[in-house]
Amino acid sequence: MRTRLPVLSAAGTIAALLVVAAVVAIGAEPVGNKADGEAKAAVCAACHGPKGISVNPLWPSLAGQQEAYLVKQIKEFRDGVRLEATMQPFVANLSDQDAADLAAYYASLTPCP
Repeated sequence: MRTRLPVLSAAGTIAALLVVAAVVAIGAEPVGNKADGEAKAAVCAACHGPKGISVNPLWPSLAGQQEAYLVKQIKEFRDGVRLEATMQPFVANLSDQDAADLAAYYASLTPCP
């Protein structure tokens, strides 16, 4: 005996696809652009060094860090989750896209030896 699976109507299929698309879009993070990140990193270089390698032990080198880690840290500084008076003014107006771009750029660089 064959079991028949119910067939969704065209409207039901479209509705299901829209729900899936909405769920995916809500959780989607911006994709970082390395070139845009490099342009935005000029200010960061004052402390974190050219090409993301800091010369001051008080400020971390960013070159070669994991992209997701960098995005998380930038957002936490920006949103006041991670407090640091020096960083706040620099990240206060960064968008999620800016954070993704900066992270993509720094993650693409060769880390400090």
